[in-house]
Amino acid sequence: MPMRWVAVLASAAMLAACAGPSPPSGTPDSASSPEAQPPTPPDKVAAGFAAYQRACAACHEEGLDGAPATGRAEDWSGRSWLWQAVLVEHAKLGYFDMPARGGDTTLSDEDVQAAAEYMLTLTHPQAPAG
Repeated sequence: MPMRWVAVLASAAMLAACAGPSPPSGTPDSASSPEAQPPTPPDKVAAGFAAYQRACAACHEEGLDGAPATGRAEDWSGRSWLWQAVLVEHAKLGYFDMPARGGDTTLSDEDVQAAAEYMLTLTHPQAPAG
């Protein structure tokens, strides 16, 4: 796996952890635009938010130790558009200073996926959902 993808995934994981403390009300703001993706089911958003708060927010809310901040698109610039797959893989296995599963070994693969999607939706609401 090229280092650029690894950087993309790590950045995405960090970005996800930096989202605001309040859970979203259901769908991203971009959902009202004509090119918007179908809305994310509220239970999936809630699961992503919960996993993010449990394992990711501590570093990604403020960009601790170089983690890309959730919601701060510039922290994620220069990364591959394959970032979601890379992000999920890095979040599961760890990347540089980021521990696997954000240090919470009880997170399931589905929890990790939901947290990554939550972070990406907050950071890049215009990007296609994965």
